Amino acid sequence: MFTRNERLLKHTLMDEFMAAAIAEAEQGLREGGIPIGSVLVRNGQIIGRGHNQRVQRGSPILHAEIDCLANAGRIGRYEDTVLYSTLMPCYLCAGAVVQFGIKKVIAGESQTFPGAREFMEAHGVEVIDLNLEQCQQLMRDFITQHPQLWFEDIGQLTPEGE
Repeated sequence: MFTRNERLLKHTLMDEFMAAAIAEAEQGLREGGIPIGSVLVRNGQIIGRGHNQRVQRGSPILHAEIDCLANAGRIGRYEDTVLYSTLMPCYLCAGAVVQFGIKKVIAGESQTFPGAREFMEAHGVEVIDLNLEQCQQLMRDFITQHPQLWFEDIGQLTPEGE
């Protein structure tokens, strides 16, 4: 059991780290990209941060979580890290989580995109969905304003007229 102070500290840290992920998402949006952000945490410290840069860099695989992991650099071991993302990771990013042995993922939301939660859980990853309105609103606004870009991002872009 956690003491009251431990629960408060845990909640405060989760808020701090998700706030950093949200700041990354907002940065991506300011750059003209898709507003998804991520941070990697070890021992209460952010060791990597990133945001979706598919548009900015013209890369089909530079999702927020991948950018975050790349920015963290070669850290050797990942089992003692926690990945925060403003959106439930997709299969590409979930594959990286499983491959590197990250044991915990905290997502801001999964209402606008369900992601690959079951895949991660099936591979022993603890997944927490905070269901944050702020993260949902970021995505709802973006999808409404840029539906074609969003459907391209999730691999569901169809030729015009279909």
